[in-house]
Amino acid sequence: MTGRRGSAARALRSCWNTDESSCWSWHINTESNFHYVEQVIHSSCRVLHFFTRSKRLLAAHMFTFTTQQASLRLAWILQNIIEVQKAAEEGNCCFGTIDTWLLHKLTKGSEYATDVSNASTTGLFDPYKMCWSSLITSLVSIPLSLLPPVKDTSHNFGSVDKEIFGVPIPIVALVGDQQSAMFGECCFQTGDVKLTMGTGTFLDINTGNNLQHTVGGFYPLIGWKIGQEVVCLAESNAGDTGIAIKWAQQLDLFTDAAETEKMAKSLEDSEGVYFVPSFNGLQAPLNDPCACASFMGLKPSTSKYHLVRAILESIAFRNKQLYETMQKEIRIPVTKIRADGGVCKNDFVMQMTSDLINENIERPDHFDMSCLGAASLAGLAVGFWTDKEELKKLRQSEMVFKPQKKWQDYEMNMENWLKAVKRSMNWYNKM
Repeated sequence: MTGRRGSAARALRSCWNTDESSCWSWHINTESNFHYVEQVIHSSCRVLHFFTRSKRLLAAHMFTFTTQQASLRLAWILQNIIEVQKAAEEGNCCFGTIDTWLLHKLTKGSEYATDVSNASTTGLFDPYKMCWSSLITSLVSIPLSLLPPVKDTSHNFGSVDKEIFGVPIPIVALVGDQQSAMFGECCFQTGDVKLTMGTGTFLDINTGNNLQHTVGGFYPLIGWKIGQEVVCLAESNAGDTGIAIKWAQQLDLFTDAAETEKMAKSLEDSEGVYFVPSFNGLQAPLNDPCACASFMGLKPSTSKYHLVRAILESIAFRNKQLYETMQKEIRIPVTKIRADGGVCKNDFVMQMTSDLINENIERPDHFDMSCLGAASLAGLAVGFWTDKEELKKLRQSEMVFKPQKKWQDYEMNMENWLKAVKRSMNWYNKM
């Protein structure tokens, strides 16, 4: 969010720089406030969809508010920060995700916009009409006037002010993080899958020009729009991947994340120890914000090696969960699977994931696909590359992980892990 009033900007900074307990309280209160609105949307759209069979009403019937969406954060700010309320009433406040803020700053305030990929992640965008949803914004009391104009992913967004870098660099693409990684991985075909394992895990599948809606936690996104081409994605995520590894490092279980692979491989198994990666609740397919992170099955013989292996195994088990949900609810044949993100450097996690889903997984020769995707989009826009086929030829895989064990070899361990997950659910009471 950008505000032209200093008091509004200071209020926003104080809002975001809260401690963890305040964030948890905010999460509970926000969920409570919008639960009724969500029920109204679901009930009314369910009835209307029964009579009209409209895909848009089906999408609205399955719509769920989550605190991961910028929509709830903005609604809370407008309800609780007086300075922002006043600035909005005076027409002196505007909202945007990080791309909007960067564009505004790089152009010294001359440009204010977003693109369809970023807009589609906010929870305020109608992907069928390709514009902000007047229905949702009115239900959560967000003025449409606060929202930036929505442009194509590939668009002339102006130029970087020459005072910043010495020359006016053209800005010809804006794109969301996961959509950019998808483009960087050259997942251009319907059925192409990207598995990003960074701070969290994101599983995306290219659904062509069709929006896919599920009840299990995959949500529709606009991947990118280039001219007349609109590519849609279905995405789901698990919140604690790299976070869990970093947490273990802070506990001095190891000094460098690269050590975890050797530690895990030095054991035959985790000796019945299971880890539930749920510092921020559980996302799809369980969708329980009140679940807690936990170790289960600890014994006097448990060492830090068992704990580390249990953490890595939990990442692979969550990958399996997301992949099974995708197969069940997104009925599109998978053509290829490509991984990226810092955690994909870990051969143990990669191999176990390949075994669990019984699919080949390609790992690229470098891992920051979001940067590459944005650069590729910009390069196409200015003619540095002629087409996407040229990008495909440039992309290289550093390694392809192929299934080496059968699912049955992991079945009992995953069943026990699922028991641990269930016992970690509904741990925190809603206030």
